[in-house]
Amino acid sequence: MAAPRAEPLALPAEIAVFPLSGALLLPEGRLPLNIFEPRYLAMTEDSLAAGRMFGMVQPDPAAPRGETGPGLYRIGCLGRLTSFAETEDGRFLITLTGVTRFRIAEELALRRGYRRVRADYAAFHADLAPAAPTALDRAALLAALRPFFKVRGIDANWEAVEQTADGELVTTLAMICPFEVPEKQALLEAATPAERAAMLIALLQMGAHGTPSGDAPPRGRLS
Repeated sequence: MAAPRAEPLALPAEIAVFPLSGALLLPEGRLPLNIFEPRYLAMTEDSLAAGRMFGMVQPDPAAPRGETGPGLYRIGCLGRLTSFAETEDGRFLITLTGVTRFRIAEELALRRGYRRVRADYAAFHADLAPAAPTALDRAALLAALRPFFKVRGIDANWEAVEQTADGELVTTLAMICPFEVPEKQALLEAATPAERAAMLIALLQMGAHGTPSGDAPPRGRLS
């Protein structure tokens, strides 16, 4: 069951951000994270104490490095901590559930080593609305997905895939499929769920023709 959406007034104006290449969080998606760096342990502790939210954003390889670290894409996704466990060796195993996208309006001073921004949610009010059915050509998606997974060496529980609702399926595949950083960002920035679904199918179709040069096929399983 999807996590409850945050009300617009509950959205924090200033948020911590976790810059991580290739990690895509979408509204209503669930992203498991293994937190071990001291600054991100501190970020998680602070988030647990104040609203349980922080943002995921990808470093932008085309942006210049700043005083606080690598340049960032301007659009990320705010997430809410919906599960938390601490390991014996001091790591945090968490799940971040996507709430809404945001645009970075301004980067703020570091706090305890982690990065913070002022977030602008104005362009993404639709992310907080009740989810509408996703316009999805399901046959085209599955026809592209099977050869893509074969090329990438990914096993799948196809019965579970076929039983997953359209919107959840698009969100899950967009998040877990091993696309390049700019492709992940394009999926995040898609204007509508229908546009994201069409983009996902196109990326799967292109990826099914082979592995990008220098990128070894990952091995895994989708269940």
